[in-house]
Amino acid sequence: MTKPEAKGRIEKLKKLIDKYRYQYHVLNKLEISEEALDSLKHELKKLEDEFPELITLDSPTQRVAGKPLKEFKKVKHQTKMMSLEDVFSEEEFSEWLTRIKKLAPRDVFHFYAEPKFDGLALSIVYEDGVLKYAATRGDGEVGEDVTQNVRTIESVPLRIDAKGRVEARGEAIITKKNFEAINRKQKKKGGQIYANSRNLAAGSLRQLDPKITASRRLDFFAYDLLGVALEKHSEEHNALRDLGFKTGDDLEERRKDAGEVFKHYKKIAERREKLAYNIDGIVVSVDGNGLFKKLGTVGKTPRGAIAFKFSPKETTTKVEDIIVQVGRTGALTPVAVLRPVEIGGVTVSRATLHNEDEIKRLGIKVGDSVIVGRAGDVIPDVRKVLKELRTGHEKEFHMPKHCHVCNHEIKKAHGDIIAYCVNKNCPARHRENLYHFVSRKAFNVDGLGPKILDAFLDNGLIQDAADIFELKEGDIALLERFGEKSAENLVEAIKDAKKIPLARFIYALGILHVGEETAVDLANHFGSLEKLGKAGLEDLEKIPNVGEVVAKSAYDWFRDDHNKNFLRKLLKYVHIEKPALGRSASGGKPGKLAGKTFVFTGELESMSRDEAKAKVRDLGGDPSETVSKNTDYIVAGENPGSKYDKAKKLGVKIIDEKAFLKLI
Repeated sequence: MTKPEAKGRIEKLKKLIDKYRYQYHVLNKLEISEEALDSLKHELKKLEDEFPELITLDSPTQRVAGKPLKEFKKVKHQTKMMSLEDVFSEEEFSEWLTRIKKLAPRDVFHFYAEPKFDGLALSIVYEDGVLKYAATRGDGEVGEDVTQNVRTIESVPLRIDAKGRVEARGEAIITKKNFEAINRKQKKKGGQIYANSRNLAAGSLRQLDPKITASRRLDFFAYDLLGVALEKHSEEHNALRDLGFKTGDDLEERRKDAGEVFKHYKKIAERREKLAYNIDGIVVSVDGNGLFKKLGTVGKTPRGAIAFKFSPKETTTKVEDIIVQVGRTGALTPVAVLRPVEIGGVTVSRATLHNEDEIKRLGIKVGDSVIVGRAGDVIPDVRKVLKELRTGHEKEFHMPKHCHVCNHEIKKAHGDIIAYCVNKNCPARHRENLYHFVSRKAFNVDGLGPKILDAFLDNGLIQDAADIFELKEGDIALLERFGEKSAENLVEAIKDAKKIPLARFIYALGILHVGEETAVDLANHFGSLEKLGKAGLEDLEKIPNVGEVVAKSAYDWFRDDHNKNFLRKLLKYVHIEKPALGRSASGGKPGKLAGKTFVFTGELESMSRDEAKAKVRDLGGDPSETVSKNTDYIVAGENPGSKYDKAKKLGVKIIDEKAFLKLI
C-alpha cells in the first residue's frame, strides 16, 4: 500500500472507529460486535506502525476510552490507566517480543500471563486501609467517581491491611450465570434484553441509584497494585490476594519464554467456554517491574505488556471478488471471495452471501470492507458492509442470466428468492449430487470426499452414484496417490455403507426441497421406498411439515424416467433398513416429546445441532428446519439467526439450551 492510499484508509478508519467508540463508551450501545471494533482498531494500529508519520493526536490509538458521563463527578488518576496493544497470533506476539528485546538486549525476560477479563476497568484507592474512592478508567487520565456503586460489590474489600495510599486496579464483571438470570427477569417483565455481560457491567456501574447496582451482583478481579514497592508483577498478584482481592488464580502463571506462553494461551483458550465469566484473551507482561518501567510507553500503551486476544467469531476484511456456485439442486449461491482472515481459530477466504436478495439487503460491492462472522461449523457469512470505508473504486455485482458451467438459462420460481440452473444434466449439479450422496448425513462413505470423486469422474470410473458400489480395489489402486492398501480400505468403506436407514437413503437422493428432517418425515410416514414412490400428491401434502412445493418436488422426482432407472440400478447394491413406525427414532416406545416440533437456531454449547435433533427424535419429537405457527419450540443458542426473529413474530415459544436440556 502506498503512503497516499494508507493516509486515505487511516482517515476513514479513524472516523468509523470514533463513531463506534462514542456509541459504546458514551451512549452505552454498539451496533457492531466488540470483536469487529477490535479488528478495525487493529488494522489502524498496523497501518500506523507501518507509516508512523501519519499518526495524529486525534487517532483512536492515542486515547484510551470515551469521555466521562456528565452525571458523575470527575476523578483525575494519579497514574494514567493505559490500554494495551492487541495481538491475534503467535507471529504477532513474536514480533512484539523481538521489538522489546531490542530495547533491553542485556536483560533477562520472564513473563506473567493472566486472563484478560471482559468487563469494565476500575481504579480503587485506599488511604490507610480504608476505601476512599473508586473510579472508572474514562479517558485514562480522568475517570468517573463510582464509589457508592463499587461499595455494593461483595468481592471488593472495604478495608485492607495497608498503610498510606494503595491503589488496586482490576475489572468489574458479571458472571455468565448471573447475566442469564438478569435477562430471564427482564424477559419476564417485558424489559430490555441485554446484548452482552460487558455492556451490562458498564451500565450497572453507571447507575445513579446504588440499589440497582447491588441488584446486578457484580464481581471484581484485581490485576494491578500501585503504592506498594515490589520487584515483580507476579508478586503484586500474591499481594493482592493477601489483601483480600480476587485474582485469576489458576489461570495465571509465570512463564520463561514465548513457547511456554503459547502453551498457556492454548490451555486457557480450551477452558474459556467452561469458565464462570467471559474472557477474551490473556494479558502477557514482563514480570520484572524495573524492566517494565525501563521499556516505557509508545503512545498510550506500555511496551512491556500485550493483550494476546483469542481468535474472534467476527472480524473485518475485504471482498476481493463475488463468485457464484451451483449446488446439487441447481441452486445458485453467491459467495464472497475474501482477503484471508482468521475467525474462530481457522483461516477463511470465503463467505456465503446466500442469495440475490441478501446482496441487495447488504448493499455489498466487490472491493468493500466488511464484517464477517462464523458460528460453530457453519460457513462464514457477511454480517455488515462498512460503507464509510469505500474509496469509489468498488464494483456492483449482478447475478448472471445463464449458468457459468453449462450456459443454460437461470430461472426463479414464482415467489422464490433462489435462482436455479434449469439444466438437470448440468455437470456442476451432477458433481454436487455425488458429493451429497456420500456425505455424512447420507451414505456416509468414510474416506470418499470431493477430490476422490472428481478423480473417479475424470478417469471414467463412475457415471453416477450407483457405480460407486461396483468399484473394485484394482480400479482404484491405479489412480494417483492410491496404493493397494488404501484402495482396499476405501472399497471396504463403500461395502459398509450399503446398509442404510430409509430416511438417510431418501435424503441421499438429493430431491429438491427434501432436507434431512423432511426425509425423516417421509420415511416414518410411508415406511418403505415403494410406498413413497407410489404416493399421490394429496398423500404427500397430508404429511405434517410437507407443503405443496415439497410434495410436488418429491412427486415429480419419482416419476422422472432418468430417476426411475437410477433407482433400479442403485437398489441392486443397497439394503434399506425400514423404520419402526409409531416408535421413536431409536426404536423404543413413543417418547415424552411425541407430537412436539422443534427448530434449532444458533450455536449450542453442549452438543451439535445434529446431536440435539437426534435426541428429539429419540424421544418421539419432530425436528424441523423451518419455523411456522405449528412449531412448538425454537431452541436458541448463541448468535441465533432469522429463525429466532420469525419465531418472535409468530409467537412461537423460545427456549435456551439449558431449558432444552431440562426438557429432554
